[in-house]
Amino acid sequence: MSDHILSAFDRDLEAVQALVVKMGGIVEEQILNSARALETRDADLAKTVRERDRAVDQLEEKINEEAARLIALRAPAARDLRVALSVIKISASLERVGDYAKNIAKRSKVLLDSPPINGTPAAIRRMAQATEAMLKDALDSYIQRDVDLARDVRTRDLEVDQMYNALFREFLTYMLEDPRNITPCMHLHFIAKNIERMGDHATSIAEQVIYLVTGELPDDTRPKSSSVIETEV
Repeated sequence: MSDHILSAFDRDLEAVQALVVKMGGIVEEQILNSARALETRDADLAKTVRERDRAVDQLEEKINEEAARLIALRAPAARDLRVALSVIKISASLERVGDYAKNIAKRSKVLLDSPPINGTPAAIRRMAQATEAMLKDALDSYIQRDVDLARDVRTRDLEVDQMYNALFREFLTYMLEDPRNITPCMHLHFIAKNIERMGDHATSIAEQVIYLVTGELPDDTRPKSSSVIETEV
């Protein structure tokens, strides 16, 4: 491959990776804003989160198109092919996280008509902050090709699982204490589950980094709380 073609490939690859970083920045903001809208009962902020999800979807589409074009036109070698494929997989994870943030904003709007459940919005905010920090570090590990940071993100998913389990037990208690709490607690439970799934996707990004750098996916079982309740959301 000539130096001219190689440099063109590198430029194209840098451009598509820059789109991934841009997408990641928007998604990080969406996580925090969705949790803030819930805690402050801010209907306008929740609406902004819902509307901005379209920008996330558009970026995923553009990343997929550019990555596919790159693979088709440049016929990259094995390592460069892993990089090109990684942007597709990472953008897919980011798109799912964006969807979860949008879902939280939708449920926040519904919860405006219900009395607040003591302390739970703040607990959900803390869980969202922990997940956003995981995602930020996963993306930083991608930019820096930092396997140690990626592995650290992977282990921190257990903390998010434990936070989810604690909230789930709280919601059960509130529902048993007063049947009027059932509807808001169910919405809050699905919100907490959305955030727990965000952590799973941040972990998946970290695992892609490990594969990208080492050529192998982690061969050990992902750290996971054994009591996490599996619920479709």
